[in-house]
Amino acid sequence: MLTLHHLNDSRSQRILWLLEELGTPYEMERYQRNAETRLAPPQLQAVHPLGKSPVITDGDVRIAESGAIVDYLIRTYGQGNGKPAMMPAPGSNDYEAYNEWLHYSEGSAMLPLMLNLYVSRLKEAGAPLHPRIDSEIRNHLGYVDGALKGREFFVGTSLSGADIQMSFVGEMAKVFDKLAPYPNLAAWLTRMHERPAFQRSVEKGGAYRFAK
Repeated sequence: MLTLHHLNDSRSQRILWLLEELGTPYEMERYQRNAETRLAPPQLQAVHPLGKSPVITDGDVRIAESGAIVDYLIRTYGQGNGKPAMMPAPGSNDYEAYNEWLHYSEGSAMLPLMLNLYVSRLKEAGAPLHPRIDSEIRNHLGYVDGALKGREFFVGTSLSGADIQMSFVGEMAKVFDKLAPYPNLAAWLTRMHERPAFQRSVEKGGAYRFAK
């Protein structure tokens, strides 16, 4: 049985959303962050040595990286049988753009957002770093906003793994109150959160502070 090891308030939420979009049967093992440290519980290390979430197990397959999980689930469960493909045809121009967004989310876009999170905790000591971090956030959010101009989805004319993977970028930007200058990104995120499958993922996964 396909199992998602789900940590509250984490990147795991987008994997839960994807599973709901695909409509494939799955089980979910839930883990809760430490209320004070916000760290994942040590039980996750029994699933994967990094002790991080998301992790999926599917028979002998175990995958821990969000982009790799999205790719695997769509290739394995998103083709045929009346289920949405959720990815362009390999070799097409749209597929190359799709693949780029899968990697861009964590490879580039999340770095300044995560730096903002951690440096903010330094308070006065982190002040000298904020101008550079803010500049990089504007650079990336501006790029993403431009890519969504006149588009309902990142790639093609229907929801794809690119939208699933990029959702956490938009959510983090919203939490940091950075979305106001980027109306295309803000509108896209609202549309994604309004999808019935996303709503079901929040109901099943528990309170998700990044969806507020």
